[in-house]
Amino acid sequence: MKVFLHHIYEYRKGLRNLVLFTGAAEQRQFMEAKLRKCGIDYLVCPVGQTRVNVFFGNAACVDVVRRIGCENLSSLSPEHDFMLGIMLGYDRIKQCDRYLQRARAGGEPPRSTPQEAPFVERMIA
Repeated sequence: MKVFLHHIYEYRKGLRNLVLFTGAAEQRQFMEAKLRKCGIDYLVCPVGQTRVNVFFGNAACVDVVRRIGCENLSSLSPEHDFMLGIMLGYDRIKQCDRYLQRARAGGEPPRSTPQEAPFVERMIA
């Protein structure tokens, strides 16, 4: 629980806008009580039978997670996975690489080609 409490500290100090903590399901009541006591918006999503993902932080950020859904993070679209990673403060370059890898694996074609977007081609070259 030290890591969970440290995440609350970081959020309250402004170091994070959104936090994802994965913990034991048996600790759920404690975590929810602590977040309510601190007045922090949160969303709890079960991960199997024994664990939960707890998203907490800025109300708008948590609302975005609510809209995206958090039941099965591995099944998020490449775009939603990218958005969530950026919102959680993950390395932007690594998130870009992850997005491209997942989009290509899913067979998504690029939305524009150099012929359709000559400015993009010049910027890349």
